[in-house]
Amino acid sequence: MASSSVNPSVHPCDERLPAGQLLTLGIQHVLVMYAGAVAVPLILGAAMGLPKDQVAFLISADLFSCGVATLIQTLGLWIFGIRLPVIMGCTFAAVGPMVAIGTNPSLGILDVFGATIAAGVIGIFLAPMIGKLLRFFPPVVVGTVIAVIGLSLMGVGINWAAGGVGNPEYGNPVFLLLSLVVLSLILLINKFARGFIANISVLLGIVAGFVIAAMLGRVNMDGVAHAPWVGIVLPFHFGMPHFDALSVATMVIVMFVTFIESTGMFLAVGDLVERPVDQKALVRGLRVDGLGTLIGGIFNSFPHTSFSQNVGLIGVTGVKSRFVCATGGVILVVLGLFPKMAQVVASVPPFVLGGAGIVMFGMVAANGIKTLSRVDFSKNQHNLFIVAVSVGMGMVPVVAPKFFTQLPHALEPILHSGILLASVSAVVLNIVFNGVRKERDARRDAREAAHEFEGAVHAGDAR
Repeated sequence: MASSSVNPSVHPCDERLPAGQLLTLGIQHVLVMYAGAVAVPLILGAAMGLPKDQVAFLISADLFSCGVATLIQTLGLWIFGIRLPVIMGCTFAAVGPMVAIGTNPSLGILDVFGATIAAGVIGIFLAPMIGKLLRFFPPVVVGTVIAVIGLSLMGVGINWAAGGVGNPEYGNPVFLLLSLVVLSLILLINKFARGFIANISVLLGIVAGFVIAAMLGRVNMDGVAHAPWVGIVLPFHFGMPHFDALSVATMVIVMFVTFIESTGMFLAVGDLVERPVDQKALVRGLRVDGLGTLIGGIFNSFPHTSFSQNVGLIGVTGVKSRFVCATGGVILVVLGLFPKMAQVVASVPPFVLGGAGIVMFGMVAANGIKTLSRVDFSKNQHNLFIVAVSVGMGMVPVVAPKFFTQLPHALEPILHSGILLASVSAVVLNIVFNGVRKERDARRDAREAAHEFEGAVHAGDAR
């Protein structure tokens, strides 16, 4: 299924596909992340009791900011951008703290934006320090983290398949059946199709599911008619931001959580596209987390991170070009500027996305298992303990959401992130059992892996 470059000297990440393919594949990435992207402003708006028009503006601002951050991340700008196929979106790690800030009688949404801006600025300066963590992420840690990312996301896909959390018809047999239809179509297309058709299997499955759902009267298009055609996203739409010290400190903690999660995400993408992420690339990527968060706060949005949903899509399609995700970024900007178009995409029911989500999130977990297959478990059985305990720690917030409810609320951003818990556990246990590689060794290993891939590409072309 993987695309192949016409020029063997061009890495698949840098391949420029035809415009038609870029557009189609870009739409596919947007459809995959759209529900997750709009969830943050929807949740915050509902919690704060904002009017419908303000919630709609938050959604447009969110999409616009996601698109801008994605373009910087994929194409690069000065010292920013990892230049890998990455889609940026609002992080769920910030939802709890933002709701707490926004619903505080003495604070409000302007304090949310102020804390977001401050956290973004601080995050940009913190990125180089986080980049030095690369040496703490050998394959046993990377594989564990990637697997936990996939396992953590499975709950999202499964809830989508049942109609979405909060849906009064949650678990309706019609929802389950349509999700199964979408899942089956994606598998059948991958089984029997070749080339470009196989690459857009997820998009075709979602479109087919949408059409069937519409025929059954399960698609709500009411918002499309009432949405304006054009809507300009202006900075500081709600007024000048407020900078509350405690709110800023809370959001900086969220920024740190985002960095740790993004580190695992970038390593996962680098492994999928076979372009290992070294320290410099990691720092460039993390800086965009900070810059994207800064841009989000200015344009009435929220903290940003790379979206793990799209990592699974790369695994399913095999398309590694970063320009596909850049095209997705352009589409997100357009959706942010044209609310009526955004409402059309928003009309895709969660249960249609559920069938696709199960495939994609499962692919993330499977890629983690693939990475772990390169770990020596026979001679070094300590690695088994590292994986076992870390996966268990990562599953705590997933299988027992109330596990940490008796602990201080200030710790919520940390303790409610299974990815962070798994990362910390795997890193600490790896240090205890295996020690720490030198920083130069980590960079050398990354370079050697990249050279091995390039050699394999050229050898394959020779054959």
